[in-house]
Amino acid sequence: MMILKPNLLKACLVGGIVFLFSFLIRFASLGTAVFNKNLYIYFLYCMLYSVVLYIVNVVLFDFLDRVFRENPYSVKRILIGFASSFLVSMIVIGVLRLFTSVIIENKTIIGFLANEKAENYIESAVMTFIVLLFFHGLNFYKLYQENKVTQQKIIAGTANAKFESLKNQIDPHFLFNSLNVLSSLIEENPDNAQRFTTSLSKIYRYVLEQKDKELVTVEDEIEFAKIYCDLLKTRFEDSVNFEFHVDKEYLKKFVVPLSLQLLLENCIKHNLATSSKPLLIRIFTEGDTLCIENNLQIREQIKESAGIGLANIVQRYSLLTKKNVFIEKSEDYFKVKLPILNDKPNAISTIVSDDDAIYERA
Repeated sequence: MMILKPNLLKACLVGGIVFLFSFLIRFASLGTAVFNKNLYIYFLYCMLYSVVLYIVNVVLFDFLDRVFRENPYSVKRILIGFASSFLVSMIVIGVLRLFTSVIIENKTIIGFLANEKAENYIESAVMTFIVLLFFHGLNFYKLYQENKVTQQKIIAGTANAKFESLKNQIDPHFLFNSLNVLSSLIEENPDNAQRFTTSLSKIYRYVLEQKDKELVTVEDEIEFAKIYCDLLKTRFEDSVNFEFHVDKEYLKKFVVPLSLQLLLENCIKHNLATSSKPLLIRIFTEGDTLCIENNLQIREQIKESAGIGLANIVQRYSLLTKKNVFIEKSEDYFKVKLPILNDKPNAISTIVSDDDAIYERA
């Protein structure tokens, strides 16, 4: 919650505005008669009243903000704030009238009280009501906007941290699985293991380059997927087949990086693949989505899946766009549809020290 502090410059500015507003009302009713030798005295009185009332109300605002710290925008806070501010302001006006009459105009307290009437406060009450209404509205609008900014900063910071965490899963996950594949190939086919190692170095370079990006072009992701499919071919040979049918119009649009690699891993991980019953994996565009589909040949899982692949992709998309990742499953096939984005959304994962920059991205 913002802590309000009296500011003499602001108090004087308020006094000047009140004097000008009051002067225009008097000019509209009295005409040029307002231009007299007492005008400067009226100006000084306006400044005195305005400065004192401003300071008193700032202190009152600060007190009420502390009392209603948990719910500063409730109707109760608004009503109590305005009513107490108006009441305190009228009391202060009475005290100031007493002060100016006794100290400045040399009247007695008894003489002052004898001449005090309710109508003496009508103009002050109306002016106070208008000014307080304006400044209460301005203050609550400012506090409301600051609260929204604070909430958006929290949201942006949380999303930023979550996105970084999701991306950091990819690098060790990919390395772990690749080393497992390489370990298997060394025993099964040393020549293929050597080719796999050469290709793996190229792919890992791509992983390191792309994992810190929010989005990459469909073209880059497809080229990477083809290289990764060659690696899988090296290991599984005729047990796995791949088909690519991607419309050229989508190549310059965007998808989440390394999404195809994670989905390809899932296809291999969850399905049986043999030369007699090869696994067919198709990558193609369908509408404004990039699809990866495989025939279902479910293998029994020895241990429960960690769920990094598909869940990671879904969460990264949810942080970047309102478009959803769709999953289709039948008795014959399993398909994942990745939204193809026309433009890159505002980045949320660039690490910066400026909180306002995080808010702007959010």
